[in-house]
Amino acid sequence: MRMSQLPLLGLLLLPVGCMTVPPGDNPMTVRASSGTVENPVLISPGTPTPSAYAAVFERTLDVVEDHFEIAYSNRYDGRIICAPKIAPGYFRFWEYGTPDGYERLLATMQTMRYRCFIQIKSAEQGGYLVQVTVYKELKDEGRPTVAPSGSIFRDAATVDRQFEVVDPEVVAETGWIPKGREHSIEDEILREIRRCGFE
Repeated sequence: MRMSQLPLLGLLLLPVGCMTVPPGDNPMTVRASSGTVENPVLISPGTPTPSAYAAVFERTLDVVEDHFEIAYSNRYDGRIICAPKIAPGYFRFWEYGTPDGYERLLATMQTMRYRCFIQIKSAEQGGYLVQVTVYKELKDEGRPTVAPSGSIFRDAATVDRQFEVVDPEVVAETGWIPKGREHSIEDEILREIRRCGFE
């Protein structure tokens, strides 16, 4: 066999490999289970006691603190509310964000944020139910933050200027568009809570 025939032989053997598209008579792709965790998850099954509830609340608070900054927590109410967090994209790979690659790419291309809420309550069958809800929101920009170079004339008056006082304690709410829930972060937090080994 001559050397010039080797590329032709490679092209003939190419379709012999694994099938990458579904056949025509079965157009549905079959995927493995996504590995989702039930939400809420049952923790520390058995008779509820004050010490068991304290352990569940403290461990849940500890796990959530690894991912979000805590804005409000109340042991008696069983609620943990996290401060909104800007979603890091691929350019800030060292920061915690969604493990889903597509959502990480979206956060790279546009400003998104996460809001996390935790609710702990006693279960009817004994133990405690921990529910994690993470919402994602897209920033609604009224106009571009960086105007392209071009016309120097503005439609806004320059004489009547209003100065904005920036206070680090006050979070100014701008427009955010709700984009649903971020299930991959919820599942990751619930897996860590479930691995805590409550007895």
